[in-house]
Amino acid sequence: MSISNLRKRADYCSNDNIRGTKMKQVAFKMKLKPGCEDEYKKRHDEIWSELKTTLSDVGVFDYSIYLDSETHTLFAVQKLKEGETSSSLPDNPIVRKWWDYMADIMDTHADKAPVCIELKEVFHMS
Repeated sequence: MSISNLRKRADYCSNDNIRGTKMKQVAFKMKLKPGCEDEYKKRHDEIWSELKTTLSDVGVFDYSIYLDSETHTLFAVQKLKEGETSSSLPDNPIVRKWWDYMADIMDTHADKAPVCIELKEVFHMS
């Protein structure tokens, strides 16, 4: 997914009014390089406070990433406050620094942005 598509991801994958609350839910998958599971978890356990602040500043209030160990697929879900979008994140220097830091253990594009594939919701129960 290109940077311009990353900017559009929040709108493409969003669901408004989830569970009776006005918010957007963004789901996407990424790919971890084999053998890097422990390092990926370690880096996220030590996530930079500046990155957390950056995510919060654009309205991300809940963010979970799950790993399918058999396929090395990362499944991510971001929840954003009503009216907020994560479309500015690819231009943020902290995010770019994080991508540089993570590039050796994930599938990335030439600019080190992670290869992200948006996921379409096909079922929801509230």
